[in-house]
Amino acid sequence: MTPEINRRSFLKAGAAAAAVVQSGRVMGANDRVRIAVIGLRGRGFDHIKRYQTIPGVEIAAVCDVDENVTAMRLADIDRLGLPKPQTFVDYRRVLEDKSIDAVSIATPNHWHALMGIWACQAEKDAYVEKPCSHSWWEGKQLVAAAAKYNRVVQHGTQSRSSLGAKEAIQRLRDGLVGDVYLARGLCYKWRDTIGRKPKEPVPPGVHYDLWLGPAPDRGFSLNRFHYNWHWFWDTGNGDIGNQGIHELDTARWGLGVGFPTKVSAMGGHVMFDDDQETPNVLSCAYSFNTPGGQHRLMEFEVRHWMTNHEAEIGTWGRSTLPPAGLDAGPAPASTAAKKSLGPASGKPGTIGNIYYGPKGYLAIQEYETYKSWLGDKNEPGPEGRGKENHFENFIDCVRSRGKENLSAPIEEGHISCTLLHLANVSHRLGRTLNFDPVKEEVIGDAEANRLLREEDRGYRKGFTIPQKV
Repeated sequence: MTPEINRRSFLKAGAAAAAVVQSGRVMGANDRVRIAVIGLRGRGFDHIKRYQTIPGVEIAAVCDVDENVTAMRLADIDRLGLPKPQTFVDYRRVLEDKSIDAVSIATPNHWHALMGIWACQAEKDAYVEKPCSHSWWEGKQLVAAAAKYNRVVQHGTQSRSSLGAKEAIQRLRDGLVGDVYLARGLCYKWRDTIGRKPKEPVPPGVHYDLWLGPAPDRGFSLNRFHYNWHWFWDTGNGDIGNQGIHELDTARWGLGVGFPTKVSAMGGHVMFDDDQETPNVLSCAYSFNTPGGQHRLMEFEVRHWMTNHEAEIGTWGRSTLPPAGLDAGPAPASTAAKKSLGPASGKPGTIGNIYYGPKGYLAIQEYETYKSWLGDKNEPGPEGRGKENHFENFIDCVRSRGKENLSAPIEEGHISCTLLHLANVSHRLGRTLNFDPVKEEVIGDAEANRLLREEDRGYRKGFTIPQKV
């Protein structure tokens, strides 16, 4: 073998080894992945329960700014029979631990992008819960950080990993309902009033400065803390950025479009007199141009109280639908009984997507199930179901370094989150926004662009989104 061939072989082997370097060590396909879960009260505990089912994953650390929540979750982890992880209060200390391979972020929205950027800079991969950003600017910088540091960053829109949703989208691509011209995202979920709560002293065990992070300090109130932070502009994005981002992302996925060209949103906080700032009713309209020059439309709606079940979404039992991948032609009409409306119905919400074409329409219900109706008589068409494997997909890509195999790469998450930020800005300003998809900016509207960057709110010292990642 010639020296030149030897040299080429050596370089090729070196490149392959470099491709699987993870946090300073070489990671093989069967190597253990050490995860730190950040934010433990709600969704973070779901992360723990999912990771503990994946072979070769170790929940090495947990981090929460509320020591009371950490104590509760340590007891839960013990009941699951898992080894006790390291515990942290300050996320920055997690990033200093070289033995941690990846972080799984389930904190309030206003922390998502900054934690993701810091993780990339610390050469750690990241699973970032939806929405990946509190503003458009944050998402853009998170995308830049993932690219610069070559990190695997998964967005927490798990329908992208659903076998049922994937099959539904493929049916759309194959022309089941014809050329899809309109998608509707539905977020009709019962949300009761949060009432009014006064300012009060910070509870013992709560590190409130760390909880605030980038957000301004308006004084502690229980209504601005656990979960209800969703309904305040400083920390949340309303239900369009909570449950709604799932449906926005899936609607855009089915349409096969990227950034919009025009956005208009109208809504308000209706029915209740309480502390909530964000709208609980919001109607949004989007216009897109495809690379092929076609025009596409999207509608999205948040509704917080009584509603009908459009396209039967919210009434199907998953057990009544065939598994995804079992195609026996048009399926018979579902025999699932429709449920009554209201909290007593057990699942009164209508959460999903509807796609319309000249041959019929197709509906996806909450990530995993779909049905279709064809022709002018709405004859039942193909239907199916299939579970999601979003966390498994993330871990597979951490091991392989195959960012291209992520189901919900951060680049796609940023585009979908931009849709929600544009809608909120349109609602708050009371006008339609014309958007430049290339420059990622609102055309001729400096006030809208300031809101997209949160320039008027600002960031607290030590918790700013870097201008250069």
